[in-house]
Amino acid sequence: MMFDLKVTNATLPDGRSGMDIGVISGRIAAVEANVTGEAGEVIDAAGLLVSPPFIDCHFHMDATLSLGQPRLNESGRLLDGIQIWGELKPLLTHEAVIERAMRYCDLAVTQGLLAIRTHVDICDERLLGVEALLEVKKRVAPYIDLQLVAFPQDGYYRYPGAVDLLKRALDLGVDVVGGIPHFERTMADGAASVRALCEIAAERGLMIDLHCDETDDPLSRHIETLSYETQRLGLGGRSTGSHLTSMHSMDNYYVSKLLPLIAEAGVAAIANPLINIGIQGRHDTYPKRRGMTRVPELLAHGVTVAFGHDCVMDPWYSLGQGDMLDVASMGLHVAQMTSRDAMRQCFAAVTTEPAKILNLEGYGLDVGCKADMVLLQAADTIEAIRLKATRLAVIKGGKVIAKTPAKVSALDLAGRPENIDPASYAPRLG
Repeated sequence: MMFDLKVTNATLPDGRSGMDIGVISGRIAAVEANVTGEAGEVIDAAGLLVSPPFIDCHFHMDATLSLGQPRLNESGRLLDGIQIWGELKPLLTHEAVIERAMRYCDLAVTQGLLAIRTHVDICDERLLGVEALLEVKKRVAPYIDLQLVAFPQDGYYRYPGAVDLLKRALDLGVDVVGGIPHFERTMADGAASVRALCEIAAERGLMIDLHCDETDDPLSRHIETLSYETQRLGLGGRSTGSHLTSMHSMDNYYVSKLLPLIAEAGVAAIANPLINIGIQGRHDTYPKRRGMTRVPELLAHGVTVAFGHDCVMDPWYSLGQGDMLDVASMGLHVAQMTSRDAMRQCFAAVTTEPAKILNLEGYGLDVGCKADMVLLQAADTIEAIRLKATRLAVIKGGKVIAKTPAKVSALDLAGRPENIDPASYAPRLG
C-alpha cells in the first residue's frame, strides 16, 4: 500500500505506543504497529505523543486582539469588559475585525488549534461582526473548522431589536443559537429568553449554546430552564450551557437535584477556566470563591464537559496565546483534578469532548477519520499539560501546515549533560 504520509512510532492519547498512522487522500487509512507500505512523506514521532487537534469550543473572535481599544479594563470585572466592548462596537470596521481574526487564526494553527466555536455579538444594527466572521470562516475553511454562534451580548430581550437581529444573523448562515439569560432585566425575562431561543434552535434544526449563569449569584438558575427546554424540545446532544459559574455558589442540596436534570436532558457543559477564575469572586473578600463550575461532579453524572479559552487579549482578558494546554492546566488546578485519570480527562476536555459538542465529522485518530493531528513534545497527555508541550508538527488533511523546533536548552556545567530536553525528565508512570 502506498501512503501519502506515514507517522511512525507514535504514542497515542489512549496510551498505545509504537503506533504508525498511515494517511491516504486526507484520511487515516491505517493505525497499528509496524504499518507496511511506502509513503510520500514519513514523520518519525520518536515515541512522542500524537493527538487529534485541539479544539476551542468557546471563544469570542470578534473581540480578540482588541486589547486597549478604546481603553483598558483596569478593574478586570466582567461588566466593565462588557461596557468597554460596547464603547468599541461603534468604532469597529469590517476590515479591522477580519484582520484581527485572521491573525488569531494564524496563531491558532501554530498551536494545533484547528476547530473553534466563536460567539459573535449580534447587538449591532449593522451586524458587522457577523458579516466579518462569516468571511473569515470562508477564508480559513481549508485549515480551521470555524463555527459561529449568534450571541446577543446585551440581552435577547434587553437590547432593542435583538430578537430581529438574531434572526437576521441566523438567516445569513450563522451556525448556532446563542443567548445570555442572566443579563436580562429580570429572572423571568431570562427564563423566557431560554425558552424562546430553544424554540428557535428546534424550529431551525440548529444547535444552541447559551452563556448560562456566568455570575456568583447562587439563585441564577437558568441552566435548570435550559435542561427542561432541551428535554421538552428534543435538543439533547445539540444543547450546551457555557460557564455555569453560579453552580460554584449553589447549595449542595439544590445541585444534587440539578446535576441529574442536566445529564438526563443531554445538555453539555463548557467551563472557561482562565476567565472564570479571573472574573468570578470579584465581590468576595475572604474566603474567595474559586469561580469555576463543578467539573468533577458534572463528569461523574455523565455530562459531556469541555474547556474553552473564551478570550485572548480583549476587554475581558489581557493575556492568552491560543494555547488549549494552558486552558487545560488551569482547569486541572482550579477543579483540583490531580489524579492520573482526572488529568487525562482535562486533556480530553480540549480535544475529544469539545469535538462531541461541536458535532465534528471525522474527528479522531481512528481509521476513516480526517488526517488532522498534532505531534507534541511530550510522552503522554499528562506530560503535554505539564509542559505546555511544543507542537512539533501540525497536520491537516495529511499535510504538515505548521512546525515548531523542539524545545531543548543548552547547559554548560562540568560533568552534566550538554542538552536538556524537558520531555525526557519525567518519571514514567501509568
